[in-house]
Amino acid sequence: MQPTVLQVVLISAIPVAAAFVGALIAAVRPPGRVVRSSIQHFAAGVIFSVVAVELLPEVRRGHDPLEVGLAFAAGLALMLLIDEVVKRFAPAGAHAGARGPSLGKLVPIGVDLLLDGILIGIALTAGLKQGVLLTIALTLELFSLGLAMALEFGSARFWVRVLAPTGIACLMIVGALAGTTVLAGASVHTLAGLLAFGCAALLFLVTEELLIEAHESADTAVTTTMFFVGFLIFLLLGMVE
Repeated sequence: MQPTVLQVVLISAIPVAAAFVGALIAAVRPPGRVVRSSIQHFAAGVIFSVVAVELLPEVRRGHDPLEVGLAFAAGLALMLLIDEVVKRFAPAGAHAGARGPSLGKLVPIGVDLLLDGILIGIALTAGLKQGVLLTIALTLELFSLGLAMALEFGSARFWVRVLAPTGIACLMIVGALAGTTVLAGASVHTLAGLLAFGCAALLFLVTEELLIEAHESADTAVTTTMFFVGFLIFLLLGMVE
């Protein structure tokens, strides 16, 4: 059964609300290095688990290795391109405390959020359970993103530090609606290819963004353990019928 527009909006609005909460907390009282790293490790574990437990089985349903391989490669290529844009427009040495993130950071973040929203929409068309679990995983991602972006708007006004990350996060709702309307009734092969594309994007996010930033903040036994806690929780949730 296809989800209604209202269901899609309400479900995809959950991560947006998490971005708002994260930004609000960072604006009121910036978290310590260990807390921030723990949140990022946990979010990385959750996303990794949802990809492995919920999305990859749907990808395998297509039974077309060439199609899946090409789609996965395309997802990786896009994320590498975005990463190159970030490096070119936001060179090393850029730091929080300016008026906000550079355009070179905002554009890739916006593209990533659109992709995440499309993934939610695709997952919802594949099954409500997959969509909800992915939404929970991305809620944790958006919470940490809200924290990080609010810190980058360090010298801006309070409402800018809170509302700017929230507004950018709304791109996830746009992507989710596109994923469920444009892709409504899509074939198993089409969904498998798009999910493979999205899996590559999410795995890149985990390995090249969340975990790297988490290790830069703090790298302790506790923070590392949070990755496995996040993975295990959603592995067990994925086993519940």
